[in-house]
Amino acid sequence: MKALGIAHIGIAVSDMDGILKIIEESFGLKCNFRNKLAEQGIEIAKIILGDSSIELLKPLNSDSVIQKFIDKRGAGLHHISLAVDDVEAYINHLENSAIEMIDKIPRTGADGRRIAFIHPKSMGGILIELEERHSE
Repeated sequence: MKALGIAHIGIAVSDMDGILKIIEESFGLKCNFRNKLAEQGIEIAKIILGDSSIELLKPLNSDSVIQKFIDKRGAGLHHISLAVDDVEAYINHLENSAIEMIDKIPRTGADGRRIAFIHPKSMGGILIELEERHSE
């Protein structure tokens, strides 16, 4: 099995508007998608760059997993998302290789694609997301 590429880089932020302004002024990039996911306690903004994107994650409340991340580690790199053909097949493959999954069954991500997270302790401390994208 082989990943198709980087789907996106997830970055935890405290000031969404401020970071979006810096990115626009520094690199000429604009936000392509912005949405609040109240059930997860986060706001997401995506900046598309070709086949991948930068995903900014801002906590909406103190119980948010992103707020807990920022409290522990500070704002910055949260996760790397890899594009894969079949997220369910990857989950099975990784579990058969003794890799611990956070998501044992795929769930729906912010943009409607099927996703699953690998536990960071199986990836040297790095949170990896699998995002299903069918090759063309």
